Amino acid sequence: MDTVVMARSLFGTSLGFHIIYATIGVGVPVMIIIAEILHLIKKDPDYALMARRWTKGFAVLLAVAIASGTIVGVLISLLFPNFMEIVGQVISLPFQMEIFAFLIEAVFMSIYLYAADRLPPSLRILSIFFVALGATASAIMITDVHAWMNTPAGFDLTESGEVTNVDPWAAFFNPSFGITAMHVTLSAYMTVAFLIGSIAALRLLKRNLSKQERNYHKKALMISLYFGAAMSLATALNGHETAQMLHEYLPRKLAGAEGLFETTRYAPLSIGGYTSLEDQEVKYAVEIPSALSFLAGNRFDTEVKGLNEYPQDLWPPLYIHILFNVMVGIGSILLVLSFFALAWKLLLKREFPNWLLALLVVGGPLGIIAIETGWCFSCIGRQPWTINDVLRTDTAATKSNSVGILFLLFISLYLTLLFVTAFVLRFYFKRNPVSKELPQAES
Repeated sequence: MDTVVMARSLFGTSLGFHIIYATIGVGVPVMIIIAEILHLIKKDPDYALMARRWTKGFAVLLAVAIASGTIVGVLISLLFPNFMEIVGQVISLPFQMEIFAFLIEAVFMSIYLYAADRLPPSLRILSIFFVALGATASAIMITDVHAWMNTPAGFDLTESGEVTNVDPWAAFFNPSFGITAMHVTLSAYMTVAFLIGSIAALRLLKRNLSKQERNYHKKALMISLYFGAAMSLATALNGHETAQMLHEYLPRKLAGAEGLFETTRYAPLSIGGYTSLEDQEVKYAVEIPSALSFLAGNRFDTEVKGLNEYPQDLWPPLYIHILFNVMVGIGSILLVLSFFALAWKLLLKREFPNWLLALLVVGGPLGIIAIETGWCFSCIGRQPWTINDVLRTDTAATKSNSVGILFLLFISLYLTLLFVTAFVLRFYFKRNPVSKELPQAES
């Protein structure tokens, strides 16, 4: 396998593994905050128990997130040294700020984890708030670097490759930073809401639950549905802004996402199918007339650039249309599912039937798939560039012949971490089922 392809595969696998834990690390503290606030308002011990149990799981996952994040940081330096040479001169500011964000998260996580029982409810909420703040800020800082790779700013590059006229703040506040950071944050919150809802729904499908335990899981499920519905809607609205950003700054990626070859007014939105290079169209797709033009510019007659405006060697891989459809499709499904479930409960005032609980169980894994395909779309859709229109991936990547060995070593490490994480979580929660803790839940 080509060294560049191997380097991309290794880094993509590393990021794909880490992003699961990072997403959970961003979303779970917010869910804990909601449970703590509900406990403070309603004086219901079930919510305090939720917060404690979610914290135990979060602590385990955070440890793996730290380890995998460290690996990703090391690998990017090893695999893409020419990229890091530019990064170190232009966009190092977010990396430095991320250290302080992580410090805030770690300090207050220690306080909340080990001293929560000795703190009044208001201080418990304050401490977990700073955990959530640090986790979200940490994710935003790393996302900023990714956004800068898509829309580089704050420097000039001479013909000899020398970096000049560096403006760290212009690089930090690059054109896609705000929209991208918001999308990553909202989608992480949404995914974790559906993950927790998935676990609660799975438990409610069991027949031998006590009434107390069933009520506990119902409350957890309703928190997840309310929060998941709100975040799904917010993510969808932010997705519209993302399409407009792509139209303005990354038209090649937008054209690749929709399999649009010719520059078009009243461009249709292609749902499903696959992009055919030979026929220069999306085969077997359902087209919504003028919808892509409206998404791109809020007008049905907006002109959307096609791939044929650019040399073919600068096109992103055409399969990003499938990645884009999976991401958007799952987001749409989760949006409809959450609002349907809420309507069933609040308007019909009926208990969730088993078939609906089964659908909600699937929501968590679907959210993870959407996160993974979303990151794949964003990174692969930028190809063949590591820094868009500045540094090609084949130039940024290492020329070492040892990448294959690293690939095998790190894949083994990730599988080990995945197994250990699953084992520890299963071992802890199997030995400490919620049924044992419910009678001892404090008000």
